[in-house]
Amino acid sequence: MPTNKIGKFLTASAELKALSDKAQKLLQLQNTFFDSAPPSLAQASRVKNFRAGMLFIVVENAAVAAKLRQLTPRIISNIRKFEPQVTGIQVTVQVTRSQNEASLPSRKNKISLDSIDKLRNLSEKIVNSPLKSALTNLVRRHNRPR
Repeated sequence: MPTNKIGKFLTASAELKALSDKAQKLLQLQNTFFDSAPPSLAQASRVKNFRAGMLFIVVENAAVAAKLRQLTPRIISNIRKFEPQVTGIQVTVQVTRSQNEASLPSRKNKISLDSIDKLRNLSEKIVNSPLKSALTNLVRRHNRPR
């Protein structure tokens, strides 16, 4: 089977060529933005789209968005040196779960049988209160067969 380069497929039809051109333009704008913005802010943001002279940037949190909005005039002037068609920047916050948060499994701590007995004895000694209810529920949950 002959091997074909992906570029050949991307230029095979008008729709794929337009999509490929748009992706290349966004990549070029992303690199220009990365060079124009302060490194710490550029790493926490990315180019989402470019339409009618407006560069759409998404950021990880509101603090980065606020700082980018303050620096917009300076960033636009730097970008316009390489991309004169950029006339404005719109910054929006798009919170995503970090890889660390998404991959952490939930874990249940096991309580030893001796500790459960001690908690049961404590709950029997104290008067009716929210603490007694909590201890009773804790003992009941951990007494179930595993």
